[in-house]
Amino acid sequence: GMVVLCPCDANETETMVKAMVEYKGPCYLRLGRSAVENVTPTIPHYRFEWGKAAKLREGSDVTIIATGLMVQEGLKAAQLLEAEGKTVRVLDMHTIKPLDAAAVLDAAKETGAIVTAEEHNVLGGLGAAVAEVVGESDWRVPVIRLGVEDVFGRSGTAEALMKHYGLTAQNLVEKAKLAMSKANR
Repeated sequence: GMVVLCPCDANETETMVKAMVEYKGPCYLRLGRSAVENVTPTIPHYRFEWGKAAKLREGSDVTIIATGLMVQEGLKAAQLLEAEGKTVRVLDMHTIKPLDAAAVLDAAKETGAIVTAEEHNVLGGLGAAVAEVVGESDWRVPVIRLGVEDVFGRSGTAEALMKHYGLTAQNLVEKAKLAMSKANR
C-alpha cells in the first residue's frame, strides 16, 4: 500500500509534498541530490496527478520513460534525436508505485519501443516495473533500461557519479537507437 514518488524538479517536488499532506496512507518521496532545471513549469499542459505519468513531449518513434532527475536527460536526448529526424515521446513517470500502466501500454502501442531512465538500480525500479507491464501485455516491444547496473555503489559528487554510471542524455540516445533497431516495424 506504499505510494512511491520521485519528482523531477522543484515545482513537482512542491506539488507532491502538498499532495502527500492530504493523502491518507503511507508515501515515500525519493529525491535526487543534484540541483536540476525546473522543467515542468515550461510544459503548458503539465499537471501532477497521482499515479498518472505526465507526457512532456509527443513522439512516435520511441518513448523515453524517465523519473526524477533523469527526466531532464530524457528531454535533452529527445532534442538530440529530433536533430536526427526522430520524434521522441517523453513521459515523466513521477509515480513509481502505483505505476501508470495505461501510459506504458499506450507508449508500447503507439511508438513500438521504450527506454527507461532512472537514477536507481535497474533491478526493482522503474525499468523493471515497465518491463513487467509490457511483458504481460499483448504489446511486447523492446524495453531498454538505463540506470545503475547491479553493482556496489560509489561515493563522489552527483555529477561525477552520473557520468560514472552513464546516466547521460548521450547514453539515452544510444539506448533509444538500440530500442528502435529492435522494434518490429
